[in-house]
Amino acid sequence: MFQPTKPPHATKPLRLTPAGLVLLPLGTVSLVVSAIALLVIASDQLSLTDPSRLLVAGALIYAATIFFLSRNGYAKVRELEKLGRTDHLTGLPNRSSLHHNLGVLTKGGDEIALAVFDLDGFKQINDRFGHVEGDELIKQCAFLIQELVGREARCYRLGGDEFAAVTQGPLAGTILEGLCRKILERLQTPVRVGQRELAIGASVGLATSMADARLDQSELMRRADVAMYMSKRGGKMRCTWFNSGFDERREAVRDLEDGLRKGLKKGEFELDYQPLVDAQNGRIVAVEALLRWNRSGGKKIGPNVFIPVAEESGIINPIGLWVLKEALTKARNWPDIALSVNISAAQLRNSEFAIKLGEILEETGYPPHMLELEVTETYLVLDPHVAERTLDVIRKFGVKISLDDFGTGYASIGFLRQFRFDKLKLDRSLVVQACQDEGSRAMMLSSIAVARALEMGVTAEGVETTDQADMVRLAGCDQIQGWLYYRPMPAPQIDALIDLQNGREFDRAAETIAATQTITESVRVIR
Repeated sequence: MFQPTKPPHATKPLRLTPAGLVLLPLGTVSLVVSAIALLVIASDQLSLTDPSRLLVAGALIYAATIFFLSRNGYAKVRELEKLGRTDHLTGLPNRSSLHHNLGVLTKGGDEIALAVFDLDGFKQINDRFGHVEGDELIKQCAFLIQELVGREARCYRLGGDEFAAVTQGPLAGTILEGLCRKILERLQTPVRVGQRELAIGASVGLATSMADARLDQSELMRRADVAMYMSKRGGKMRCTWFNSGFDERREAVRDLEDGLRKGLKKGEFELDYQPLVDAQNGRIVAVEALLRWNRSGGKKIGPNVFIPVAEESGIINPIGLWVLKEALTKARNWPDIALSVNISAAQLRNSEFAIKLGEILEETGYPPHMLELEVTETYLVLDPHVAERTLDVIRKFGVKISLDDFGTGYASIGFLRQFRFDKLKLDRSLVVQACQDEGSRAMMLSSIAVARALEMGVTAEGVETTDQADMVRLAGCDQIQGWLYYRPMPAPQIDALIDLQNGREFDRAAETIAATQTITESVRVIR
């Protein structure tokens, strides 16, 4: 059990203002020197005392002055050291204090356990309600953590929305994990700040230093940080213990980040386009741009692997702008076909995204009303107010907004009304399940009915069988997307398909299609 140490009892030092610290010693020394000088000069005439005794008295007074100044100065230094190791907002020890204390503890023979907490959703709350409310939430969370760990551990605020807790002794790791789980359980209930109840969570990373495998304080803190990062990636509101595999994974992620940066410069990215067809006649009415990375000297990496890395590292912003510019440039060849482009949460959080979008639309000359940006509901639910402001700016350009992967998250009727989407895209999982059980089918039908009431278009994604196509068509979907009709393909093959659909240059289009195996396998006879 970690027993917090109490400072030894000490007398309260005399406190002086900065001016007092300067004027008092100057005044004292001046008086002493002046008095001694006068007495020594007048000693022959007055014969009041022995000059040597005057000098001794002066030296004593001088020594007393120096002692007084030293004592008060030492107290000031100790106070500054304490302030340097204390977080001014919460009163908790800070990161410097944690580093120092771990250095002391690692010299002992006990097991040491360290937990690092990062609050989930704090940035959104801070952005929405302001820093004053955010600071109050930090103080409430600090109090909550201290209250729950009690005397079992010592708490620290590392800065921002990060906290830490340390304990030592037998079973320190087990005890600390139990305390962390208790904190996570408490955070399932909103924290009251003033008149508001704010929903906040935490991701926790845990690491230990054993007597027979002692780690220095820097390595112990690094491991807890890595474990906390893995908690966030694993879904948040959880505790994760460090293991050596995390370092290997982080190295792989760093390698991907470097590869993404180099790949953007080398032109390793390309776009495929998957057509969307009219549910009634099967004609191509839109295409969705899909990013591909042909990494040089390595195997192909799927978007489900590299997109999350790009989002977390911020590389998604320049990559996303490249996607928009490339797709809009190619789509100018398809004047009657709408273009869909996926936009990540990281791009929407970027305050410059809407401005850059406007610049690309102007540069490429692409008609804004033919562009649909697809967003997922997860980000919109987590940060609805910031997202709504960004989407409002985008709508002013005339660009349409589609809600992608509907049926996999939390969207409600109020949510759909709030964001005023132009289109709802039913996720493949909902389409597949609707063919298997009545409950899922009823959910799909009700979703389509709500979209219709809100004047939204509806697209069914991931359609792979004729039964699925017939079902979504009868249910009222406007468009269908899936391998039953077309797989993703390069832009030249889209050119050929559109030419064939429009009856233009039939011989060239047929030759292009026949020469490409992938499109031969994926194209269904156009109705």
